[in-house]
Amino acid sequence: RGGLVAFGSCRSVVLYDPQKRKVVGTLNGHTERVNCVQWIHRNDGSQETELISGGSDRCLILWEIRSGKLVNYIRLEGHTEAVCALDVLSLEHQSSAESNLLIASAGSDSTIRIWSRCGTEVKCLQALQSGKGFVLDVSLSLLPGSDVPILACGGDNCGIYLYTQQDGQFQKQLVLQGHEDWIRGVEWAVCDGDLFLASCAQDCLIRIWKLQATLPPLLETGEEDVIRLKENIFTVNDNGGLDISFAVTLDSVLAGHENWVCAVHWQPSFFKGGRREQPRRLLSASMDKTVILWSPDEESGVWLEQVRVGEVGGNTLGFFDCCFSPDGTMVLAHAFHGALHLWKQTSVNKRDWAPQVVISGHFNSVQDVNWDPEGEFIITVGSDQTTRLFAPWKRKDQPEVFLFCFCKLGK
Repeated sequence: RGGLVAFGSCRSVVLYDPQKRKVVGTLNGHTERVNCVQWIHRNDGSQETELISGGSDRCLILWEIRSGKLVNYIRLEGHTEAVCALDVLSLEHQSSAESNLLIASAGSDSTIRIWSRCGTEVKCLQALQSGKGFVLDVSLSLLPGSDVPILACGGDNCGIYLYTQQDGQFQKQLVLQGHEDWIRGVEWAVCDGDLFLASCAQDCLIRIWKLQATLPPLLETGEEDVIRLKENIFTVNDNGGLDISFAVTLDSVLAGHENWVCAVHWQPSFFKGGRREQPRRLLSASMDKTVILWSPDEESGVWLEQVRVGEVGGNTLGFFDCCFSPDGTMVLAHAFHGALHLWKQTSVNKRDWAPQVVISGHFNSVQDVNWDPEGEFIITVGSDQTTRLFAPWKRKDQPEVFLFCFCKLGK
């Protein structure tokens, strides 16, 4: 956000500028590996100044930065095992200049903890138990036309659990069934007044669910012969005291990956003409070594694969996560071998995406480094059990010289 990429690197959170191709800041505070990092989006569309991270040290850290420099940070402690997923919802009130935050975090202790940040005060509101299973991803949003928060959780039991906040506590409303393997990612997006949930799983599929307000279910409809999509209906009480019913239906199933789909993300929303607009574009990362950009066909409305980027051959294990740039013209992904991958949309043909130079390196601590006698190469060894050889790479269209890892030897 704001031109910076935030990612976890061992025990630190690194701020990287892809335009300058350099690390501009490092946030230190975790004592164990950082597992998840997320910028905190502001409802007014202004540049983000806060981000949150979770690590294997069983805590979350809320960071505030200005111009790439750390201004303040707050530790959130409560999990008894590693934090593996998190999401943040900004709740801004017109009567207050400060934005309140609602935070959901999932840990290896089989709990989802709900946190609240009001001003400078942070407290844990609730701890949801997931039984013997593990929650692998969480996502927060507001119900359409309401100020009631909704939480989606996906884990190792193939179901997506939906919780809504009632009287300050989250209560389970529905379990969405359909995936046939572990669910690796869930994310909400508001499109044309309706709420959409994208989910991905190890069954190689992506599912898009549509949530919209509906009339309460009737005992007798008198329309037994009408064919319609199956609806999962639940009712909540908004803060105004009214009961509102919502229906969840399966909107689309996207098939295109040939291995586990590890992450799915919507293109970030933006302000146009004073109102927020949400592009109907999805990005997915898979263990099949590809990243796919999906969007509906303009005529039929059917979701189709628009762009596919990735790697061919090599000893890589596929992509673990991905994201759009704020304007949707760049795609960033990271893989298990410790490198970021960046593609940029070309100005000539919008369907062409060209790879860009980006930071790379070990995915665990570096143990030794040495120059070759001629001073042309750098060789490194790390705790990730790889030896890497870095060499200068001068691109024809740019005068800069980059150090590029062109050889990686495993154990």
